[in-house]
Amino acid sequence: MGIADKVSELINNAKQKIKKEVSDIENRTDLSDQQKIDQIITVFSTFCAAIAVQPIPFADVFVLTPIQGYMGKKLADIRGYNISEAGAKEVFKELAGLVGLGFLAQQLAIGAYKTVLPFLGAITTIPLVFGLTFGMGRVMDYYFIKKIKGEKIDKETLQNIFKKARAEGKTRSKENKEDINKKKAEL
Repeated sequence: MGIADKVSELINNAKQKIKKEVSDIENRTDLSDQQKIDQIITVFSTFCAAIAVQPIPFADVFVLTPIQGYMGKKLADIRGYNISEAGAKEVFKELAGLVGLGFLAQQLAIGAYKTVLPFLGAITTIPLVFGLTFGMGRVMDYYFIKKIKGEKIDKETLQNIFKKARAEGKTRSKENKEDINKKKAEL
């Protein structure tokens, strides 16, 4: 099995498991929209962290971006913003560019941890990716809220939201470590 096949299989496995955990969450009436958003961001951050420690060097951007795009689709659904899954990937890429080169640097760091510094990988990759995905989830949520209201989206505000949420996500990754390791084993 080639690397492309492994990547495809990993994406499909993750999407199936994520769908099981968040299927039709936007239609649930027992949770507020904010509770739904929080759950989606945490579930996707957990899965992305579990995926990032899989032994596929430098494939993370090809694996994580579609999954983070799917997170965007679910967030848009909850907020009532009509977007396709492909459109969500484009929004993710646009927002990643707006929040700066930190996103690219983190992707390169993940690859380095797997190849040059593999002994640090599990220790550093999980909080890095959980925080990144958590931050991007918060940024996407803000983006969709502003789009629905027809309000201007400020780059500096997006960057501040990302920085705060990424730091919060790194802290939360420690709280979710057991669940992340469970998801890693499932994948």
